[in-house]
Amino acid sequence: MILWKVKWLCVILALAQAYTVTAQQFAFQVTFTDKNNTPYSLSTPLTYLSPRAMARRAAQGIAIDSTDLPVNPAYVDSVLTLTGGVLHGTSRWLNMCMVLVHDSAQITSLTGKPYINNITLVGYYSTNLHGRHTQTASAQRTTAGDCSYYGNTCVQSLLVHGNYLHNSGFNGEGKLIAVFDAGFIDVKNNPGYDSMLLNHRLVDTMDFVWRSNNVFQQDNHGSMVLSTMAGNLPGVFVGAAPRAMYALYLTEYNASDQPLELDNLLCGAERADSIGADVITESLGYDIFTYPPGSGQVFSQLDGKTTIGARAANMATSKGMLFVATAGNDGSPAIPGWGTHIMTPGDADSALTIGSVDASGTPSAFSGYGPNAAGQVKPDVSALGSAAAVLIGSGFGSDNGTSFSTPQVAGWAACLWQENPTATTGQLRRAIIKCADHYSDPGEQLGYGIPNFQCTSQVLNVRDTPPPFTAEKWLFATPNPFTSQLILSASPNASSDVDFQLIDMSGRLVWSAQYFLYKGYNNTLTISLSDLPGGLYILKAISATQHQVLKLEKK
Repeated sequence: MILWKVKWLCVILALAQAYTVTAQQFAFQVTFTDKNNTPYSLSTPLTYLSPRAMARRAAQGIAIDSTDLPVNPAYVDSVLTLTGGVLHGTSRWLNMCMVLVHDSAQITSLTGKPYINNITLVGYYSTNLHGRHTQTASAQRTTAGDCSYYGNTCVQSLLVHGNYLHNSGFNGEGKLIAVFDAGFIDVKNNPGYDSMLLNHRLVDTMDFVWRSNNVFQQDNHGSMVLSTMAGNLPGVFVGAAPRAMYALYLTEYNASDQPLELDNLLCGAERADSIGADVITESLGYDIFTYPPGSGQVFSQLDGKTTIGARAANMATSKGMLFVATAGNDGSPAIPGWGTHIMTPGDADSALTIGSVDASGTPSAFSGYGPNAAGQVKPDVSALGSAAAVLIGSGFGSDNGTSFSTPQVAGWAACLWQENPTATTGQLRRAIIKCADHYSDPGEQLGYGIPNFQCTSQVLNVRDTPPPFTAEKWLFATPNPFTSQLILSASPNASSDVDFQLIDMSGRLVWSAQYFLYKGYNNTLTISLSDLPGGLYILKAISATQHQVLKLEKK
């Protein structure tokens, strides 16, 4: 194999020029100089290696090193953006990617880039190597940063790196999203919904206000909300989950805010449960009720578990649905008697609550402030709600509000769940929060920040084969013996706090911690025990319903 330096690109072009045809593809191997500023770390190997891979290495005494770190995704994204090519693959061991381009001249755009080490011509194909690349525009696979595919929704899609999920082939297919709102007038009038209607992906409708099946009345607010997910006009407007199934529920009465609307919401959640919805998204928030007298809420009730709305959200979560809620638009101006607080059901303990930012990532003035009355960080994350792209009438435009940032996250979460079908709602929620850009310093309006759905896809890691859990063996610790770090994998039979205690052979407690674990397989916990002397230890894990003891050895 001949290795071509960047300065010899003219030679590559001369060799390839004779093969210039429309459908051809040239394959180039692009090797990078380093893995600097990678989002991965040697201290968190389970973000890129499965528990089984870690156990195999531990059994053979093989250490994790820099060759195990994945290729820097920023370098790959830059290569694809600059060349307009199609990603064929990546190699973490050799720190490179393979890219396909139709015109060999496209590779010259990488000339002089400091992160490029070498470029090698490794193949030529007279027709497209990737069949998907020749599909029609309605099904064309995008490349990272490809605004020509998203059209009006480009900014909001790329802000959260949702295009990574679409590029990987995950568009919500097979997932059912229930949408609670005030009306869906435009759904039958805008071509952006044709894909959903013609493919029979609108599976249920219910008006919980007037008790009918006609949700195409009262308001177009729900239509705009739905469009951020279901809209599907490639090149013009593509939503976050363009191939998901949808259920549309009218629960809001526009003329006044009254407690019955929370009951409507509760009924909607129960119907969503009964039809097997995966995700609920609601762009409705309640602060002060206008009727009946004395029924108005006070902020102290927004403790995550008291209001009917919060209880509906928590019950929906306990039934296995991801409940995505708006933080509300009370951020500015302050509401008399209420202030700038979030609204219910956005206060719910288990809800994934969404605030709003503008295109620069700055919190929108109107976005409601947290935390909830119990001190829990709310909103959880934020997405584009200032000048968000929406379908309006028979066309498209933009609007402002957490109403439009919320369903975007719900749609991307559905795509993420499609990619990771064995994930629990708790795992999805935690992965989205953990990957937000202000995870280490959450803000009152921003929450944990703007999510990154490329990161969540990598962090979630639930596609890897977990240990063989049983009712008796619901906790595993690897490696054993261990040196500096202990990795705990757990699958409890109920959600609860779990107390961990590490005891030496003299009966002395040397380490303890408490973690809240969800029912089922959780993300692994990495415990640093480098200062612990070598020897034998007993690890006790005590939950509300289970108890397990493990014998461990530290080298």
